[in-house]
Amino acid sequence: MNKLTFCVWAAAAALCILVTVPVRAADAKVYELRIYTAAPGKLDGLLARFRDHTCKLFEKHGMENIGYWVPLDADKGADNTLIYIVAHQSRDVAKVSWGAFVKDPAWQAAAKKSEENGKLVAKIESIYITPTDFSPAVKLGAGSGPRVFELRDYTTPEEKVAALDARFRDHTMKLFAKQGMENLPYFHPADQAKGAGSRLIYLLAHKSKEAGLASFDAFRKDAAWIAAREASEKKAGGSLTVKDGVKSTYMRAVDFSPIR
Repeated sequence: MNKLTFCVWAAAAALCILVTVPVRAADAKVYELRIYTAAPGKLDGLLARFRDHTCKLFEKHGMENIGYWVPLDADKGADNTLIYIVAHQSRDVAKVSWGAFVKDPAWQAAAKKSEENGKLVAKIESIYITPTDFSPAVKLGAGSGPRVFELRDYTTPEEKVAALDARFRDHTMKLFAKQGMENLPYFHPADQAKGAGSRLIYLLAHKSKEAGLASFDAFRKDAAWIAAREASEKKAGGSLTVKDGVKSTYMRAVDFSPIR
């Protein structure tokens, strides 16, 4: 092999190495769950600002609108809470996008105009989340008929989230579908401070809240579920969720939500 041939071969080998290096986790697409608590009496104004300005400006700055919801029940924030999910190409891109968004003159003008009679938002919570390996793909658009959504949030004892994942992957999701529930995306928080390694957050769709409650009642009585739960807890040495570690919020999609 002469020197020129070796150089060409080496360059080609290097190119192959560069092409086949796996994408770093930090570069993978991530989602962001955001929960806004509106100031008293300001939820309609907040929704109007999102409808008329915010969603368009998110897209302008590289954020993908996924879903926007308001809780159905008063004790869950029906009169003051907006829950939504946006997607980013990566955490680094998210940082750049948010920085550009808050500096955008169009956003600053919309915020100033909408807050002439006071601030619209009292509190914001943000959780970066990544889909689980068993999560259905995110699908935008309307369902086959009217539906309500349910946000469910599970907290596990230390080091038991993998066991919970296995139960969902192997049993729970199929049994949900058996009882008429629609499995939507399942996520884990990305950051330790937000529950990475001990938390599972997911979405379901039901024909109505009443249908969802009836489906869960049938699910809990299903012999297949009882057997799966008992086997998984025996293998793990105890419950896969902490006391009061299962939270549920029934929600309606707002008119401008991509998922509805």
